[in-house]
Amino acid sequence: MVWFRRDLRVHDLPALAAARASAATVAPLFVFDDALLHGRWPSPNRVAFLIGSLRALDAALRALGSRLHLRRGRPADVVPAFVAECGATAVFVSRDYTPYGRRRDAEVARALGTIPLHQHPGVLIQEPEAVLKPDGSPYTVFTPFRRRWEALPRRRILPAPLDLPTPEGIAVGTIPNDIPASPSAESILASGEEAARQRLDRFVSSGLAGYAGGRNDLGTPRTSRLSQDLRWGLLSPLEVATRCAASESFVAELVWREFYAHILYHYPLVRTTAFQARFREIRWRNDPDDIAAWKAGKTGYPVVDAAMRELQATGFVHNRARMIVASFLTKQLLVDWRIGEAHFMEHLVDGDLASNNGGWQWTAGVGTDAAPYFRVFNSVLQGERFDPDGLYVRRWIPALRHVPTRFVHQPWQMPPTLQAEVGCRIGLDYPAPIVDLDQSRQRALAAYRAAEA
Repeated sequence: MVWFRRDLRVHDLPALAAARASAATVAPLFVFDDALLHGRWPSPNRVAFLIGSLRALDAALRALGSRLHLRRGRPADVVPAFVAECGATAVFVSRDYTPYGRRRDAEVARALGTIPLHQHPGVLIQEPEAVLKPDGSPYTVFTPFRRRWEALPRRRILPAPLDLPTPEGIAVGTIPNDIPASPSAESILASGEEAARQRLDRFVSSGLAGYAGGRNDLGTPRTSRLSQDLRWGLLSPLEVATRCAASESFVAELVWREFYAHILYHYPLVRTTAFQARFREIRWRNDPDDIAAWKAGKTGYPVVDAAMRELQATGFVHNRARMIVASFLTKQLLVDWRIGEAHFMEHLVDGDLASNNGGWQWTAGVGTDAAPYFRVFNSVLQGERFDPDGLYVRRWIPALRHVPTRFVHQPWQMPPTLQAEVGCRIGLDYPAPIVDLDQSRQRALAAYRAAEA
C-alpha cells in the first residue's frame, strides 16, 4: 500500500513508483489525522485546499485503475488496520522530516510489526543527512549550505505509473463532515496536481525570465504562486527545480525551503524557541490592542495593512509583504514572533511549519542565519520602493483608492481638506498610525540589546 501525506501527486513520486514496481496490486490510502486537523496549527484554509487536492488525486488514481481510500484516526491504529484489510505486505511513504511526522512514522513502524515501512524521498530534493559540513555537523548559515546543496547529485525524475491495479472490495471511506468552513474558500487557488502543473507550465513559459527582477514587486506581482503546491506535494520540488534551473534567483528560494526543513530536522527546538540563545529572553510588549490592529490590517501603515487584509481574504500573502509585516510586528510593535507565526499558520494555505518558522525567526533577527536584529524594515520606504504606484495598497484598502500617489504610503501627511476630498479622513475612514516608526525602532533595539547583555 501507499500512504499519501504531503505528496498528493502521481508524477515523480518515488514511493508510488517503488510500490508499483514491487507488487502486482497497490492500495492507496490517506489518513485524516486529528492531531494535524485539530492540533497546534489548525487551518480551515489549508484543509479546504487539502480536500480539493485529495479529490483531484482520487480522480488521477481512478484514471490509473485505482482510487484513493480515506480513513480517519490515529495513524498507528489506522494504517495497520488498513494493511490487514487490503492484505498489503509492505507500506510505502514519502519520508517526513518534521518532529511530529518522525514520531508518528516511528509509532506506525512499531505497530506494523513485521510489515516493513519503506520511506522514500519526495518532499525534499536533498536529504538532511546529505547536506552536512565536512565534520558531519549541520549547516546553520545559508550560503555554505547552498553551495553544498548545489554540489550534490540528484535522483532522476520519475514518470507517473502507467497503471495502478488495486485489490477489489476495500471500503472507500469518506471525508470527515466536521471540518470547519474556510473563510477564504472563494479566493483560494484551484487545488490538485493538474492545476498545480498548469501553474508551473505558465510560470516557466511566461514568468520565470522576469522573476529575478520582479519578484519583490507588490503592485504587479511576478511570483510563481507555487508555494501551496510545494507545501502539499502537488508538485515534485525536484521537477520544479529542474524546470526552473534557468533562474538562479528562483532556485535559491527552493534552497531556502530546504534549508529551513533541514534546520527543523536537526534542531527541533526551533518549533517553540528562538534558535539564537542570546535572544530567548527578549521582553516583548505583546500589547493586545497592537496585536489586534496588526491582525485586522488597521495599523495605519498602508503596506502592512494591505498585506494583512490580503492574508485574511485569500490565505496567501506576497513574500516581500510577509517580511514587511513580520518586521513591523516584531520590531515596531515589539510583539513575540511566535504570535505572528501562529497567525500565519492559522490562515496560510501554504503554511509549512519549517518555512514559516524559519521566515519569522529570520525577520525577527532571532533565528539561524537571521537578519541582524538592528535591521528594521521601514514600512513607508518599503511601500514606496516595492509598490511605487500604490496598486497593492489600493487593491486591498478601499479607503486609499483615491489618495494621490505621493501620499498613498503615508496618508496621514495629507492636508485635512484633501483627506475630505478623496474620502480618506485619517482616524475615520482609515486609522492613524498606531506607532511612530523611529521611536518604536529605538524601543526595539533597546529590548534586543538588553536581552543579549
